[in-house]
Amino acid sequence: MSRFPTSSFDRRQFLAAGVTAAGVTAAPAIASSADSARLKGQAEHVISIWLGGGMSQIDTFDPKKKGDPAKRTPGSYYDAIPTAVNEVTVCEHLPKVAAIMDRVTAVRTIHHSVIDEHAAATNWMHVGRAVSGTVVYPSLGSIVSHERGPLSETAPPYVLIGYPNTSRGPGFLGAQHSYLYLTDTGRGPTGLARHATVSRQRQQRREELLVQARRVQPDLADKALRDYDAAAELGLRLSGPDFMRSFQLDSEPAALRESYGGEFGQRCLLARRLVERGVRFIEVSHNLNFLNGAGWDVHNRGILDQHKLIHELDDALATLLLDLETQGLLDKTLVMVSTEFGRPPQFDGGGGRGHQGTAFSCVLAGGGLNHCGAYGQTDELSQTIASDPVSVPDFFATVHAAVGIDYAKYLYNGDRPVPITDLGQPIAKLFR
Repeated sequence: MSRFPTSSFDRRQFLAAGVTAAGVTAAPAIASSADSARLKGQAEHVISIWLGGGMSQIDTFDPKKKGDPAKRTPGSYYDAIPTAVNEVTVCEHLPKVAAIMDRVTAVRTIHHSVIDEHAAATNWMHVGRAVSGTVVYPSLGSIVSHERGPLSETAPPYVLIGYPNTSRGPGFLGAQHSYLYLTDTGRGPTGLARHATVSRQRQQRREELLVQARRVQPDLADKALRDYDAAAELGLRLSGPDFMRSFQLDSEPAALRESYGGEFGQRCLLARRLVERGVRFIEVSHNLNFLNGAGWDVHNRGILDQHKLIHELDDALATLLLDLETQGLLDKTLVMVSTEFGRPPQFDGGGGRGHQGTAFSCVLAGGGLNHCGAYGQTDELSQTIASDPVSVPDFFATVHAAVGIDYAKYLYNGDRPVPITDLGQPIAKLFR
């Protein structure tokens, strides 16, 4: 196990030991970092589907008895349906995912203690820990970029489709582990496209001149300048035809494109194409043209058309998993669906739901894991955890392990050691 560079048993190690001891009885299916052999999966890529606003677990992947918003009776908004896994049910508006639930695990007992406010919870669900006044922590995508590196010289390791902010950033790992941000699934990054007035021959002459200039420049001592130089070099590589072909979605069969659905589905299709190009980590945000007008933040009347969003997720997620499987990429690609918190079973005055971070669902699929349909149990109203709690660090450790990253190691912010998953442990059952 990685240790701090000190011979004394310091406060952080003392706390870690306490957490580990407590976890022996609270979560027996979570692996101990003291294991001599780390859990290690075979995945090479991650597609992270982000449902910003707070997906209601009781109305999607953890259905319970049906409630009544008019009578203010707590419970699910929709009926439940069976899935391909015995005794595992999902919402009636997820029929396509239900049919392939044997490739999926709905982790129903995710929890965190951050205030149930969107920005703070979104940050927690991207960096795996609370905001610090002294450290800017890296996002999950940036850590995967840092630990696994690029698979191809003509593809970036980390791509973000949808919603850039510091929560998705590299933190202390540095700009070279930040994301390439995409807004248009059909054209690619605007900044990488050659201007219409610049011919290919003229571009080549510019690149040759740049090579000559770099031969005579002194070594760059400033890290910021080195990062800038590396970013410029990557930009030149990405502007080439190999990577830019990723955005030619019209080269895919029309029936496949249609099965993915609208803009959100097309983002998922692009994610599959980016995996084929060698991108390690792709986040796809479901934050454009919300069909219900309110997104996943279903307060008050926003819940009335929530089923439209769930249908859109069902189309895109099921098609993505089957498409990856057809391409021979499902075992190599971990697909995760996450959100900042869940929703309580009670209905608010307008018929919608509030926020709940104490028990909610995130989803894992593919990635060569031993899927079981669902992991963990909540109470009869999906409000408290009944068994197998999974903290956000535990969930992150599961992702790290799936892609072959040592979840017990330390990163360094200068000379300050930082545990890579804030002492999280993977869900061992998924690796057996």
